[in-house]
Amino acid sequence: MWSTIQSYIKDFSHLIFPHYCEGCGTDAILQHEFLCMKCLAQLPETGFEKISNNPVEKLFYGRLKIQSATAAFYFSKQSLIQHIIHQLKYKGNKEAGIFLGKLLGNQLIKSEKFNSVDVIIPLPLNAKKEAKRGYNQAALIANGLATIFNKPIDVKSVIRTVFTETQTHNNRIARWQNMDGVFAVKNAEAIKNKHVLLVDDIVTTGSTLDACGNIILESGCSALSIATVACAMS
Repeated sequence: MWSTIQSYIKDFSHLIFPHYCEGCGTDAILQHEFLCMKCLAQLPETGFEKISNNPVEKLFYGRLKIQSATAAFYFSKQSLIQHIIHQLKYKGNKEAGIFLGKLLGNQLIKSEKFNSVDVIIPLPLNAKKEAKRGYNQAALIANGLATIFNKPIDVKSVIRTVFTETQTHNNRIARWQNMDGVFAVKNAEAIKNKHVLLVDDIVTTGSTLDACGNIILESGCSALSIATVACAMS
C-alpha cells in the first residue's frame, strides 16, 4: 500500500516538476539523474585510469614529475562531453560539475594507480575570475569526485595569484608563457609528504596543470597525480 502511494507521489512530482536529460532532452529520467541511460552509455570513456604510460601521462614526460594521470573521457567538438563542460563553465550549471566529478570518481576507485592519494586539490581559479563566474568549476568536479573517491579536498593551500584570460585560442608556446608565475602555495605544511591529486575539467596542452603541479611539487608533497574529466590533445 505504502509503496503504491509513494509511486503516485513520485509520478505526480514528475508531472509538476519535470526533469530532463541534459543530453537528449527526454523526461523519462529520475529527478536526481543528469543523463538518461542511453546518453550515459554514449560517453566516450578513455580507460586511461587502468593504463600505465597512457597519453595523458606521456603528455607530461620531461615537464612534470607525476605518479599517475588520467582523463575520464575523450573530448571532441560538438560532442555531449563538450556540451556538459560548456554548461558547467559558462551556463552556471553547477550540477554538471558534481555529475562529472562522480563519473570520474567511479573510474578512480576501480584503479590501483590512485590508491595512495591523500588529498584532492582542484585547479585554482583567480579570485577575480571565480567571483565573476560565481564558483570554481574544478572545485565542483572535486566535490563530486570526493563523494565517490572518499578523499579530503583542499581548496586553500594552493592559489592562483594572476588573472589570465581564456587560453582556448592560444598556441602551445603562448599557453606556457601565460602560466609563468601564476600559481603559489599558501600552506606548504598542509600538503607536505602527501600524495596530491590535482583535478581539472579538461587537459589539452597541459600547460596550466604543468605550472600548478610544479609549484605543488616544490612545496614538498610526496607524490603528484592528475585527473581530469576530459582530454583534447592534438
